[in-house]
Amino acid sequence: MNARESRSPLGPQLAAVREQFPILAQTARGKPLVYLDNAATTQKPLAVLDAMRAFALRDYANVHRGVHLLSQRATDAFEAARARLAAFLHARSAGEIVFVRGATEAINLVAQSFVRPRLQPGDEVLVTAMEHHANIVPWQMVCEATGARLRVLPMADDGALALDALPALLTARTRMLAVAHVSNVLGTVNDVARIVRLAQAHGVPVLVDGAQAVAHLPVDVQALGCDFYAFSGHKLYGPTGVGVLWGRAERLADMQPYQGGGDMIRTVSFERTTYADPPARFEAGTPHIIGAIGLAAAIDFVQGLGWDAIAAHERALLELAQEELSHIPGLRIYGTVAGKIGVVSFNVDGLHAHDLGTIVDTEGVAIRAGHHCAMPLMQRYGVAAMARASLGVYNTEDDVHALARAVRKAHAMFSA
Repeated sequence: MNARESRSPLGPQLAAVREQFPILAQTARGKPLVYLDNAATTQKPLAVLDAMRAFALRDYANVHRGVHLLSQRATDAFEAARARLAAFLHARSAGEIVFVRGATEAINLVAQSFVRPRLQPGDEVLVTAMEHHANIVPWQMVCEATGARLRVLPMADDGALALDALPALLTARTRMLAVAHVSNVLGTVNDVARIVRLAQAHGVPVLVDGAQAVAHLPVDVQALGCDFYAFSGHKLYGPTGVGVLWGRAERLADMQPYQGGGDMIRTVSFERTTYADPPARFEAGTPHIIGAIGLAAAIDFVQGLGWDAIAAHERALLELAQEELSHIPGLRIYGTVAGKIGVVSFNVDGLHAHDLGTIVDTEGVAIRAGHHCAMPLMQRYGVAAMARASLGVYNTEDDVHALARAVRKAHAMFSA
């Protein structure tokens, strides 16, 4: 461990953390790999991969449907993962945890099963100006199908939502408010508890897209007060193809399934089918059993580091990144609100974000370049795309310096 790594708030843990991610030890384009695309997906620690492998080698079988030993073991492990997720989110019970493919499926489930049956022509669904497409398009679909209207809470230039404008947008016709806990482009941490209080004063339920929050800060759905919370495992150092919808038990009980088959039934005849209680009602087909095991292991890994240490480590790297990038001529950082997580989105004058990302890649530095599935946000800032560097628990000061050197190289190439 070098001197820069030793100054991390994670302390000696940082070297041990990086050892959990052998992928980071490779070279890319002949340079040491620097992975700064964590907002898109995180790398997976050995602790997660080992848990999934051990389950596949010893306990794998289908769940809920067999009386043999392996099925019992698999079911026990799968339901233990559900209980682990309930504790992670501070849910009232494991029955409030629905396994889905990711945050996108979770939001679509709520849109189709909870909101669509409640929409009439002239009703409204409210989102914010900083949402990911996954928290826009499902609401547009149900609005178009029912004659309802999508409305948008604006935001300020620094990346803060205009919460003073929220009460006027909450009307007697508002049927749902959907908001990101953390912006995937700007890193803004929204005041969800305040948003929920304002919505509840008007009887409006709230869904929170937590995809970008769960790897960076503790989540207590009871303290937030929301009705639904959605996130994806692959942004929490877990596997792809698995995620969670948390919903209040009374909300889930009031929803009909929008997918049928498999273990979501109670009885089936050609005349009529009756449905299982939540959460099974919403888990049609064979679930991603190994993914659930891996996600539970990812939670253990992250919480083992400690939320305070994670926050301090990522905050220190964010401050360093913003400081180094700010000295590059013509570089603009988007999202400057205080308290943001470790995401830096930026552009350099005269240099398209895609060109910037390509040049940075030649230096072994992996960042994102594009609209980040947030085209309305790009339009808000008057740009077609941005470059984005996003931090994780395994990143170091050396990673940040490598990013700054690569961006300076790109700037020099296009300003010569």
